[in-house]
Amino acid sequence: MGVTAVLMLPLLLLGISGLLFIYQEVSRLWSKSAVQNKVVVITDAISGLGKECARVFHTGGARLVLCGKNWERLQILYDALISVADPSKTFTPKLVLLDLSDISCVQDVAKEVLDCYGCVDILINNASMKVKGPAHKISLELDKKIMDANYFGPITLTKALLPDMISRRTGQIVLVNNIQGKLGIPFRTAYAASKHAALGFFDCLRAEVEEYDVVVSTVSPTFIRSYHVDPSQGNWEASIWKFFFRKLTYGVHPVDVAEEVMRTVRRKKQEVFMANPIPKAAVYIRTFFPEFFFAVVACGVKEKLNVPEEG
Repeated sequence: MGVTAVLMLPLLLLGISGLLFIYQEVSRLWSKSAVQNKVVVITDAISGLGKECARVFHTGGARLVLCGKNWERLQILYDALISVADPSKTFTPKLVLLDLSDISCVQDVAKEVLDCYGCVDILINNASMKVKGPAHKISLELDKKIMDANYFGPITLTKALLPDMISRRTGQIVLVNNIQGKLGIPFRTAYAASKHAALGFFDCLRAEVEEYDVVVSTVSPTFIRSYHVDPSQGNWEASIWKFFFRKLTYGVHPVDVAEEVMRTVRRKKQEVFMANPIPKAAVYIRTFFPEFFFAVVACGVKEKLNVPEEG
């Protein structure tokens, strides 16, 4: 019996590996078919996450409209995409200059986006601006700039493109948000406020456009870290709140977020929260035990925690 079990173990592992491979291939083909020939608009395509989203959707056969506020970086991304993709299976991306913090130009840019292919099937609101500092030291002008980039810019573009989706009774709008749309972290008042506002807007919009078969999705990771920055090791056991915030601020890789955005589009998910157990627990603690959560946060501020910069 023991010999049989030993012989069966490699076969079992081989079978599991085969099933996983088949699942991954089916998922890859399914993802490709979900966006093939679809017009996909990606804002801030020159950011780390924007580039990865562009790569994933371009490989999937989408007709991309890549938006960014730096033309040279958009062209570099364009060259990178067409150099590695099969031209017989992909479309040449369109490039559009767009700075979402400049609200006055968004309406005109939206018309330019629609002129690229005549419609928009999927809008990925990815652009974001960050700021860190004590609330009383952040100017009101900077607060307004953060709100323009993270809230007014995305909703202005969404409102401009939404009538086309409603008239065609099809479309999907994806908001890449942040954990701070769920809870606030010290020294990021303007950023957290903008993320709360954006999440509230798109949650309401989801119910309003459901009857037109337009899907609204939100993807909320913790912080999106850079390609080459990994969390450093440290002894945090001496302070529970330091351990808590250390885990809370560690982000996810842009590649992982881009793949989750693709899965969200494919499965038409309404809400995705990308985080390890500590941030997830923080959201529940904030909801059901607010006094404890506020005490932990206040403790961190009193000891002048130097919160790491988000990637």
